[in-house]
Amino acid sequence: MVGQEIGPIETTSCCIVGGGPAGVTLSLLLARRGISVTLLEMHKDFDREFRGDTIHPSTLEILDQIGLADKLHEIPHTKISGPTIKFADGDFRPFDLGRLKTRFPYILLVAQVRFLDFIAREAAKYPSFKLVMHANVTQLVKENGAVLGVRYLAPDGAHEIQSPLTVGADGRFSLLRRLAGFEPVKTSLPMDVLWFRLPKLPGEPEIVGGAFGGIGGGRIFILLERNDYWQAALVFPKGQYQQLHSAGVETIRKSIAAIEPRFAPHAKSLTDWHQLTLLSVESSRCPLWHKPGLLLIGDAAHVMSPVGGVGINYAIQDAVVAANVLSARLKSGRVTDADLAEVQRQREWPTRIVQSAQSFLQRRIIAGALNTAQARNAPWQLRLFAKIPVVRDIPPRLIAFGPRRVRLREV
Repeated sequence: MVGQEIGPIETTSCCIVGGGPAGVTLSLLLARRGISVTLLEMHKDFDREFRGDTIHPSTLEILDQIGLADKLHEIPHTKISGPTIKFADGDFRPFDLGRLKTRFPYILLVAQVRFLDFIAREAAKYPSFKLVMHANVTQLVKENGAVLGVRYLAPDGAHEIQSPLTVGADGRFSLLRRLAGFEPVKTSLPMDVLWFRLPKLPGEPEIVGGAFGGIGGGRIFILLERNDYWQAALVFPKGQYQQLHSAGVETIRKSIAAIEPRFAPHAKSLTDWHQLTLLSVESSRCPLWHKPGLLLIGDAAHVMSPVGGVGINYAIQDAVVAANVLSARLKSGRVTDADLAEVQRQREWPTRIVQSAQSFLQRRIIAGALNTAQARNAPWQLRLFAKIPVVRDIPPRLIAFGPRRVRLREV
């Protein structure tokens, strides 16, 4: 911020950049423990279109530990126990969360803006929490190779905040990751996704489990039931977006009608390309998530594929592990690089396992569905595995909790 006068230097025990699920959750968990925390969010509010809305059993159990799960359920929501996928040889349910031994055997669909507002309001009940909106970080404050804080621009001018720990929770396009010189290892994935809304109409068809998937014409149509609309997506091979865009919205309507005729009337509501939002699918992971004074969590450290909708929950698990490992250190004001390495150690292998599972599904099943114009039969391996109890229960456990449950350690 050359040429700009910086106001008085602020201090905090932990400066968190990014008000997504990881950032707000870590802020709440630290504030509950009396640790001063400042959360910087670059936007004026939390409202973004088509951010992930899936709250999995892992997150619900964590919120239940701090008495917030029931309050979250008071926000308008729907529940998914497992998708129904339409193949040429009949419908198939690849997993059913209803079999899980948990108080919350379902995925809760809550608008992410409502979820983030909810967690931020809970954090604001603690005097050690401070939220700064419209805070655009411009640089890291460094000394002898260690990160001491950040400088940011807000509507009232330039600021500097110093802290023993700065946490980058600023998403897949993380500025802090770039400023720190971390380079994620990317995986090329075979698909992109168009997200859009479809209206609820009289006499709606019932969708078993709250979610539907259908295959046809080299595309996959996905539906998630919401309170007053359908959240829908069309999955297609990577590289076809410009072709689809040039063909116009009519092509999208025809794809929906061909894959699932019951929703052809709903598709008539799509009249303008601006009603559709492109999600360029990627998966990546930083080899290193930390340096002295700086830790990356959530999408800043590892971008998850949308397969299974686990991204939010892995980000929140990162936040829980960070709170478990670092709270005592933050209270003492001495956070070492070894402490930050321990957070990565606990979270990296679950991330690797699930990213590998996502990659397998995308390359062996999803890519095959996208590379044929004909509706495909359900892979015989899937139908066989679904009949073997021990194997059948692995996918729902991975989707719900990951390789292991993450619990909040009370201190």
